[in-house]
Amino acid sequence: MTRLMFQVLWMAVRHPLGYWSDVRDQMFDILKLCWIPMAVSTTAFGLGAPGLQGGNLFALFGIPERLGSFFVMASVREFAPWVNAMVVAGVVGTAITADLGARRIREEIDAMEVLGVDPIRTLVLPRVVALFIMTGLLDLVAIMFGLLGGYIAAVPILGANPAAFADSLFANLSATDVWGSVVKTALFGLIIGVVCCYKGLKASGGPIGVGSAVNQAVVIAFAAIWIFNMVFTTILLGLNPDIQVYK
Repeated sequence: MTRLMFQVLWMAVRHPLGYWSDVRDQMFDILKLCWIPMAVSTTAFGLGAPGLQGGNLFALFGIPERLGSFFVMASVREFAPWVNAMVVAGVVGTAITADLGARRIREEIDAMEVLGVDPIRTLVLPRVVALFIMTGLLDLVAIMFGLLGGYIAAVPILGANPAAFADSLFANLSATDVWGSVVKTALFGLIIGVVCCYKGLKASGGPIGVGSAVNQAVVIAFAAIWIFNMVFTTILLGLNPDIQVYK
């Protein structure tokens, strides 16, 4: 998988022409399939876990408005990228693995290689680039809907002042939080694309093998995302200790 990732990155940088129309089509498919379940998931998650439970904790001290500052950490840095990546992996990643796996067992990829067509550049590169770009862009939408869930929990349910909630949010939100979240989620998309394409290309054993490849791709992508999230967050907080100071 690591070798495939570097091969794709080298192709994208060395010959950055000829595949952008396929990237555009893949990006549109990702947006069409993912934005509604992602919006619903992030809103519900923001309302339920950090919203109501974190808000009840702040309400014990009479400061439900401070939930805005909490959502900088909860939504912007963590669960918006995480839920976004889970939705993309579950919806688009599985479709990519199934598509490439079906092409493999029907020997379409073997036929492409015989004809001198590089399946990595033709099939893998556009999908990985599209996932890298769109997963990062969808993170901005996930952040907005996650904050919407927190606002619903804080203001209508817990009775916080809406202006004080917004002041608490923007007093603690920084450009580092936003770009760190977007970059992390874009790299999540790169991981999803590489893992799912690899498992699809290596599928064997007929339709049962394709199903097993899809299952393995999702599990490996989830595990890789969680591990990478830990490493990235540790580095981001270590290099920017000021974002851990709540105002």
